[in-house]
Order: sequence, then structure tokens, then C-alpha cells
Amino acid sequence: MPHWLRKSLVVMVTILTFGLVSPSQAFLYDDSNAVKTSKKDIFDASSEDKSVIDHSALADESVGYISKEEFISHMLMEAETQSYTKFGARIKPVIENEFTEVILPNIAKAIINVAAQYPEEELANLTVTESPGKGHSEKIFNISNEKTSEDIIRFHVRRDQPPQQGYWFNFHYHTHHDQFQTHHELGSIYWDKNTPPKWMS
Repeated sequence: MPHWLRKSLVVMVTILTFGLVSPSQAFLYDDSNAVKTSKKDIFDASSEDKSVIDHSALADESVGYISKEEFISHMLMEAETQSYTKFGARIKPVIENEFTEVILPNIAKAIINVAAQYPEEELANLTVTESPGKGHSEKIFNISNEKTSEDIIRFHVRRDQPPQQGYWFNFHYHTHHDQFQTHHELGSIYWDKNTPPKWMS
């Protein structure tokens, strides 16, 4: 399948199935040994687009807001950057492809859901506020409201070790709607039988 068609299908499926279909964990695990596509097959941003974007530069100075599309695009880039920073040099090369294929599209759905809850004139107030947590910390990043100084959504990754199954990285998020109590699953990635390195190592 051509790369451009694959990218288009991923975007269409993400948008059309948002809120309707949650991928089963079995589906996520079945793909763990499949041939992986590169990040460029999922996101068609050029290398220039991958550079760090100044959040304030996205805002339209004349009206003081950014569009939902700009917000989602910027937050996805932040999600990728913060995640790879957290993984560190030892974990990133092992799980990068699967993270891009399985987890990042689900993070995109969560961000789309956040964007849908706010009018465009308020999106410029939402920023990434947390640096990734080191060691055994679950934190990847938070999105918070600058005006209220309150977190809106928190993205985490937890190390799981089911009996006799080795180690898995469980990606999930929490929202302010229930005081960050519920785990909303984003998917899991298998590591190995051996203990994974600490985050950012």
C-alpha cells in the first residue's frame, strides 16, 4: 500500500472512529511482532515540521486563539517529544516503532477529545506543563490550563509484570473529570523477560 494512502487511512480511521471504537488489547498485542512502519508513515510532517514549535507562535495575534487543528498538531508533536525524552537512549530504540504505530494514534484520540471540550479561543491557554518523570515515575506529560493552573489530562506509562509474561509498558491517561482516578487505556508494549532500564537512562 502506498505510504500516502496508509497515512490518509490512519487519519480517517482516527477521526471517524473517535469515541465509537476502542481497540482491544488482543489487537494491540497481535501487532507487537508485525512489520513496523516508520514514524514518517504515520505522520507526514517534514523534518522542518518536526522541529520544536513555539506554542505562542501558533496563536493568531489578531484574535488570540489557535485553531483546533493547530492545537492537535502541536500537542501531538509535544507528546512524541516528551515520550521519547522519557524513554531515554536505552528504551527508545526498542519500542519506538510500536509506540508510533499503536500508542501515538490513541494519544491523538485523547487530545482530539480534549480539543473538542474547548472553544478555539480557549485552546491557546492549554499547554504542556510537566517534564517526563525519571526512574520509576509514571509521568510522561500533562496538559494544563494556564489561566486556572489546573491539569486537564495526565499521560502516564507504568511498568507491568504479569506472572510469567515478562515486562510490559502500559500507557494510559487520567482526566480532571474524576480527579484523575480512572485509568483510560492507550495500549501496552512488550519489553522483555529482563527488567527494563529506568526511564531517561
